Amino acid sequence: MRSVSGLHSPGDMMKSPLMAPRRPDDPESTERNAPSVEAAFQAAPEEMVAEILDGELHLSPRPARPHAKATSLLGTLLTMPFWLGRGGPGGWIILDEPELHLGPRPDKLVPDIAGWRRERLPDAVGGEDAPAHYDLAPDWACEVLSERTRRRDKGPKMRIYAREGVRHLWHVDPLARTLDIFRLQGSDWLLVHSFSGEERVRAEPFEAIELELALLWSE
Repeated sequence: MRSVSGLHSPGDMMKSPLMAPRRPDDPESTERNAPSVEAAFQAAPEEMVAEILDGELHLSPRPARPHAKATSLLGTLLTMPFWLGRGGPGGWIILDEPELHLGPRPDKLVPDIAGWRRERLPDAVGGEDAPAHYDLAPDWACEVLSERTRRRDKGPKMRIYAREGVRHLWHVDPLARTLDIFRLQGSDWLLVHSFSGEERVRAEPFEAIELELALLWSE
């Protein structure tokens, strides 16, 4: 395990402006998104990905092809063994681009992929009146990095995931062909592993199977 700016090994848990610690629980907090921000979020064009992070609206175009391909392939590789239990232990719900509403504002995030342990989310669909979004923080999230989203994925989204107690986070960079594995330790993200190229890896929390990275970058 090694340390990078704001992301720490067990012996080096210093704070940094980039990787702010989780804020303590504040049951009295009534801070909400501005009505104009919520209205703009609701009016966002369907071809854009809309998110509200720390009260600010962010609009992103749909992912470019390398991003979309890596997301689709990774979701496929994980869904069979961990959701369907085919060739793996099962026990997870894994969804592509779920809309998450987290915290009192709420922050509204769309990870590329997210996973919940089945005991925490036994029914991914819910009843007829279930909203389209999820307000239960996932156990694992994955962001596929691009030049347009890198600062957001590594800044406010990481802070929000930490605040909400998401235990595991992956960053996939399809152009650099890297996979970074983070674990939440206390209030900081710990960089557990950094994989690259065509390695065959076991990456938490899905270390029950070997993941062949070359499949994510294949043409």
